Amino acid sequence: MAWKKYRFGTQFYDALSGEWAVYRSGRVAGIALMGLNAGDTVVDIGCGTGLSFELLVDAVGPTGQVIGVDASAQMLQVAAKRAVRNGWSNVRVVQADATQLSAADLAIDGSVPRVDALFSAYALSVMGNHSTVLARAQRLLAPGGRVGIVDMQRPVGAAKIFTPLARLACRMGGADIEAHPWEWLIQRAENVTQLSRRGGHIQAVAGTLK
Repeated sequence: MAWKKYRFGTQFYDALSGEWAVYRSGRVAGIALMGLNAGDTVVDIGCGTGLSFELLVDAVGPTGQVIGVDASAQMLQVAAKRAVRNGWSNVRVVQADATQLSAADLAIDGSVPRVDALFSAYALSVMGNHSTVLARAQRLLAPGGRVGIVDMQRPVGAAKIFTPLARLACRMGGADIEAHPWEWLIQRAENVTQLSRRGGHIQAVAGTLK
């Protein structure tokens, strides 16, 4: 399973991920495209160490909720500490296999929250079965909910010269650069918007699922 790739070296993940130099821009673009509202509840699928939490918290405000889901206990330990350190009382983490994610996993004291949006950044290309993950997550989404996907592909145009570096980055993170998980969303969603970053290496897509 994909989460096993991160059982070791979690403490170095943020430092080695190229987040601020390369990949932060994709998170910013993807969350902006979703058009989240204050008070929304958003599920961050494959949240890892919580690198998207700050942007999601800013988008949903103090009355909203961010639920980070990941299969790796080690990743979630870091994510939970990040939330506590920053005082994000409206963030919680859930350890679950995204291919089996259910309403019960998200429940608190038997109460299942309304899920207004789903988000995933640089995680679906690691999982290897992103169609199953997205179909499962869609069942939890309220009608008319928004979905945002940020992931990687080969650079395009003049940026093609950086393809070896892009491939290396994906290989180091266990990602399949040919996965293109956003295509699942484009085929099924309405009001689709898309942005490219870093020479097309990063694709950010958002849409509405009925």
